[in-house]
Amino acid sequence: MFNDIGPLELVTLVVLAVLVFGPEKLPKMIQDVTRTIRKIREFSESAKADIREELGPEFKDFEFEDLNPKTFIRKQLDNDELGLKEIRNGFDLKKEMAEVTDAVHSRDTDSSSSSSSSSSGSSGGSIDMTKKPEKTDPDERPPFDADAT
Repeated sequence: MFNDIGPLELVTLVVLAVLVFGPEKLPKMIQDVTRTIRKIREFSESAKADIREELGPEFKDFEFEDLNPKTFIRKQLDNDELGLKEIRNGFDLKKEMAEVTDAVHSRDTDSSSSSSSSSSGSSGGSIDMTKKPEKTDPDERPPFDADAT
C-alpha cells in the first residue's frame, strides 16, 4: 500500500497529522481510519465471494485481477497452450524486412536493365525510366518535410 512513500515523506505526514489534528485527537482519528479501511476490505471480500458463488463452479479459478488487460495477456502468454512463444521467437521483423527490401532492390535493378535495352529504340518524347533512384544508407532516415505532413 505504501510502496512508493519514503521514510522522509512518512515522517512529514506524521508531523503534519500531529499539527492538523493535535496530539489528543490523533489516536482516535487513526482508529477511525483503520476501522473504515477494515470495513471496506470486508465489504470487498464479501462482494467477491458473492460474485464467485453466483458464477458457479465453471469459474472456481477466476481471479478479479485477471480483468486487468495487462494481467490477462501476461497470464495467457505464460500459459503457452497455443505455442505463442515459439511464434514470437521465430518471427524476426528486421530479418523479414531486410529480405523484402533486398528482393525489391534486386527486382528494381533487373527491371531497369531490361527497360534500358528496350527503351533505347523508343522516341525521345517518353519518360526516361532508366534513371536509378539515389542509393541511401539503410540506417539513414529520410529527410523530414514539415510542410508535407
